Amino acid sequence: MIGGRKAAFSNPNSRHRMKGRTVLWNPGCDHAGIATQVVVEKKIWRESKQTRHHLGREAFLKQVWSWKNEKGDTIYKQLKVLGSSLDWDRACFTMDEKMCHAVTEAFVRLHETGNIYRSVRLVNWSCVLRSAISDIEVDKIELTGRTMLTVPGYDEQVEFGVLVHFAYPVINSDERIVVATTRVETMLGDVAIAVHPDDIRYKHLVGKECQHPFLDRKLPIVSHSFVDMSFGTGAVKITPAHDQNDYEVGQRLNLPFISCINDEGLMEAWCGRFAGMKRFHARKAVLQELKAIGLFVTTAENPMVVPVCNRSKDIVEPLLKAQWYVKCDEMAQNAAAAVQNGDMRIIPNIHEKTWYKWMSGIRDWCISRQLWWGHRIPAYFVSIRGREKGNDACDDSWVVARTEAEAMQKAIKKFNVPRSEITLHQDEDVLDTWFSSALFPISIFGWPNQTKDLKEFYPGTLLETGYDILFFWVAKMVFLCQKLTGKLPFTDIYLHSVIRDAHGRKMSKSLGNVIDPLDVINGISLEKLHNKLLSSNLDPAEVQRAKEGQKRDYPNGIPECGTDALRFALCAYAAQGRDINLDVLRIQGYRHFCNKIWNACRFVMMTLGKDFKAEPEFKVNKMATEVDLWILSRLSTAVRLCNDAFENYEFSKATTACYNFWLYELCDECIKPVMRDVNPEVQCATKRVLCFCVDSALRLIAPFMPFIAEELWQRLPAGSHDNRLSICIAPYPESEQYNWADTTVDNRIQFAMSVVKAVRSLRASFDLTAKTKLDCIYVLSNDSEVADDLKRCAEMIAVLSICNLVKINSNEYPVKGCVRFPVSDKCRIILPIEGIVDISKELKKLSLKKQKIQAQMGQLLEQKKGEDYLKTPEHIRYANEQKYLEFDNALEEITATESALRVSAEDDE
Repeated sequence: MIGGRKAAFSNPNSRHRMKGRTVLWNPGCDHAGIATQVVVEKKIWRESKQTRHHLGREAFLKQVWSWKNEKGDTIYKQLKVLGSSLDWDRACFTMDEKMCHAVTEAFVRLHETGNIYRSVRLVNWSCVLRSAISDIEVDKIELTGRTMLTVPGYDEQVEFGVLVHFAYPVINSDERIVVATTRVETMLGDVAIAVHPDDIRYKHLVGKECQHPFLDRKLPIVSHSFVDMSFGTGAVKITPAHDQNDYEVGQRLNLPFISCINDEGLMEAWCGRFAGMKRFHARKAVLQELKAIGLFVTTAENPMVVPVCNRSKDIVEPLLKAQWYVKCDEMAQNAAAAVQNGDMRIIPNIHEKTWYKWMSGIRDWCISRQLWWGHRIPAYFVSIRGREKGNDACDDSWVVARTEAEAMQKAIKKFNVPRSEITLHQDEDVLDTWFSSALFPISIFGWPNQTKDLKEFYPGTLLETGYDILFFWVAKMVFLCQKLTGKLPFTDIYLHSVIRDAHGRKMSKSLGNVIDPLDVINGISLEKLHNKLLSSNLDPAEVQRAKEGQKRDYPNGIPECGTDALRFALCAYAAQGRDINLDVLRIQGYRHFCNKIWNACRFVMMTLGKDFKAEPEFKVNKMATEVDLWILSRLSTAVRLCNDAFENYEFSKATTACYNFWLYELCDECIKPVMRDVNPEVQCATKRVLCFCVDSALRLIAPFMPFIAEELWQRLPAGSHDNRLSICIAPYPESEQYNWADTTVDNRIQFAMSVVKAVRSLRASFDLTAKTKLDCIYVLSNDSEVADDLKRCAEMIAVLSICNLVKINSNEYPVKGCVRFPVSDKCRIILPIEGIVDISKELKKLSLKKQKIQAQMGQLLEQKKGEDYLKTPEHIRYANEQKYLEFDNALEEITATESALRVSAEDDE
């Protein structure tokens, strides 16, 4: 649904263009390093049972390019079908030559200024991918206790959520110190045992040493305030090479860093009897050995969070690796200041708190990835003949350059040796995809060259993206672009909601709830949805689970909804700060709304006639009716609401304004009664108002529904617009020009509509269809002002109430065979029903309805009295409250109708 989301929330672009501004929405795709490589590796394995290592780097990259050329334009296709107004001639890809040049230049410049450096630190490591991964590629799985999880590369599930207690013997003592860990296999990398300085249980042991039971290694017992005395035994094993907290403690206390797990997830060669074992097989083996030598104490269930790579589904392993890093502290301070000073807005501002939190707790950014698909790092390791090999873990033995030739020149100068003695080897790693994506605002315009486009379009105005990548992408763009150009890349950051399924679940291929926007637009059968799964990279078990999810959610497939309905729905959902639970049935409802607009416009054009010509400049005619003035007032209000909503990025408010005007005001209350007047001058004035309102309303809704708006706008009579080629460049209605808002007229029509609603309510109670046209309705009021207002609206009331005539304060109303119904304390209606309704039957029917509703209300009240009702999920309790209110309103209507019928029956007697 990414394409649908992008298209829907690009509405400000369309409106700004309609307001005469220069608008550029530049299409571009990143190369999605890890995601793409995983997909292609799975494809190769499925087809030929080969890995990328069998193929070699060059052959594998050819396969990736082939896959990219075949599949890579899916999002572009979606965006085009969705009517996205992009400059397609500018489409770019992060692996294009222009973009690669910018990436290399940025890396070199940032290294020269000290903002990129090389260091050995703990990274998130996927043993399946054999690569470091970013935090966004790590899913945190919360466990409440002992849990068996499936791990790639293991035939049996692996146990997690268990705390293992075991003892280390204290040297030269009979004492033992018991530690607790959820990762007992990493005890082979233990270098110390830590206790809290205030823990009286262990104070006498601080400074002593323990003997490692499997290795020739002594572990000092140290004190540190980071230890939680209440967790486990209060004594903590320190493994700096495999735990972030231990890493920081190891740095402070100058402890050794010993890795016991290698890149492939196997125990290192020096691990004795455990050498070469898979890490989770070693977990079992270490536990068994501890039991055998009497050092095992006990196990206990332990709630914990397990980090899982969302690409490979592997358990993430913290490993020490020499990597390239971006220094972020200064850039983060500048990014925080930009928001604080108002130079850059985050919308909605509820996300500012997150922004400041991340900027204040920033850590340097690891940009190395052990992949083959991506931008190869422009760093060269320098070997000098006759000298000992340098340390590749720091900058000393590296040069960073734009080309190998430049690298050679830098190496000659740095090491002061002739070219013949130098051998260069370019880093095999590639850059994190977010690095090249962070340069997007400048690289698309030709940076580092000072191009015309760069001067004209940079910095930009608006970035629209999901709040879930505020730090991973948005912050990185602000960091790099501001550092490299001295300017912020944009002034407004609009963060849209994350789209979830109708049940509130995150969309996932394995759940079968990922929705392709094209399937919503065109419709798709359940069988074809299943076929899409079969052609994906999902495992057979995941395919079956996804099929079941699809069958449950879309038993009849997905109905055809159309582009405009989908775009409108996504924006209607987009209340700021809330995720979107996407319900296809709601989108289908907006398709019916599109039909309503289409039919309304057809009716209006038929009413206008072939010879009608609109005025070049609309003015209110003195012959305009009350309904004409009212619909202009409502149009003015809709224009104001839309403009205010767009300015504040509150798209759901704009869609509500459009929806209400089209459906409830123009279609339901205006179109039907407009042509009742026989006076040709009045008819002409009304036609001009009607044409103007439709033209304006189409331009209002065009940013949301470009296709139907364009089609209908082009069909409007000559003169209704100024011969522009497209509604996309027609002027967007401005609040200053639509100044016909009139609360007096609004209130007058609103009161008239309360009369209509009262009549409609009675008609519904008596099951009178639209075919049953009433002869006359009598409206009585003891307020002369109200009566005068109603007389102005009598024609409208008659049409909307489906009757021939409405009489206001007439003395001619019949005494018998009528229903009297109060509209307000100032007005009541008299509805002749003799020969139309059997009063005694209606009373019996209403009594049964009343009893049924009262029983349902009683059931809800009993539920609320239950002891466990407060434990019921909040959304269910809210739904019950809404049901009760609906029942209460229905009961009130039935009671009023009963009273009216009884009065009528008494009069007849």
